[in-house]
Amino acid sequence: MDTMRDRFAPVLSRLLDENPRVVVVLAEIGLADFGEARQRHPDRVINVGIREQLLIGAGAGLALTGLRPVVHTFASFLVERPFEQVKLDLGHQGLGAVLVSAAASFDWPAGGFTHMAPGDVALLDTLDGWTVHVPGHPDEAETLLRHAVAAGDEKVYVRLSVQSNAGGLPVDGVRFRTVREGGSGVVVAVGPTLDTVLTATEGLNVTVLYATTVRPFDAAALRRAVESAGTDVVLVEPYLAGTSTAAANDALADVPHRVLGLGVGRAELRRYGTVEEHITAHGLDARSLRDRIGGFLDTSPARLGGVPSGTLSTVDRRV
Repeated sequence: MDTMRDRFAPVLSRLLDENPRVVVVLAEIGLADFGEARQRHPDRVINVGIREQLLIGAGAGLALTGLRPVVHTFASFLVERPFEQVKLDLGHQGLGAVLVSAAASFDWPAGGFTHMAPGDVALLDTLDGWTVHVPGHPDEAETLLRHAVAAGDEKVYVRLSVQSNAGGLPVDGVRFRTVREGGSGVVVAVGPTLDTVLTATEGLNVTVLYATTVRPFDAAALRRAVESAGTDVVLVEPYLAGTSTAAANDALADVPHRVLGLGVGRAELRRYGTVEEHITAHGLDARSLRDRIGGFLDTSPARLGGVPSGTLSTVDRRV
């Protein structure tokens, strides 16, 4: 199966042919994938070299001319390194662009911590007005990329990953999907975590929601789910643990509830290993998730005290 990033260049090349507003801005990474498109559209496939601040600045400048810039590089170089330009050149000036990342959170362990960005979504959360798509399969990535490009002049982040579910689901760029129904809690699986979450919760009486668009957060879907499944909520995210706990708490502000955020821990894993080893080390493999989710849904204090690498947010007025 091709990866999300394998799908990126062919889809965007077709969008260049279809839409004269689209322009691609690169910083060396991914340039070879746009060879034919660059020949057809030499003025709309732009490489700024290894200058990530310029990458965002150039995208903002192109947006000022009425174009729809699609800006691409590794997440650590797209969101973290040029964050001031994302904040000012795009946000402060009220300009839209599509930022498309690769390699987050730890998709290329051999690159080391400089090429990892588990905090990218949390960092964008400090800014106003960003839509964030986290596809879980190449088919979903294609759909969400098309949504992003077509989204007028909005600010959109599309987070691509080598991690993938076995199959794609229909996604609309807005809502969470209900993929399993139960009555003893809600688990929200984000993007490529879905297959593992479904394995981990097999036989547990929980509702599983699938999220590929995490900002804006689908508060209505979560509220509907807790009405029938109970007000214990677990978020499983492929980036920094706890990134969406505040959004879930806000969605349920008038409802007594508990939220557990699972994801990538804050500690740097300096023996970089493989993607699978990182998943296990952060407790995001099926066995660990089953223990952690099951322990949370069991309300005994002993079980709640043994949850590693997650963040526990308790808002419970029932006692």
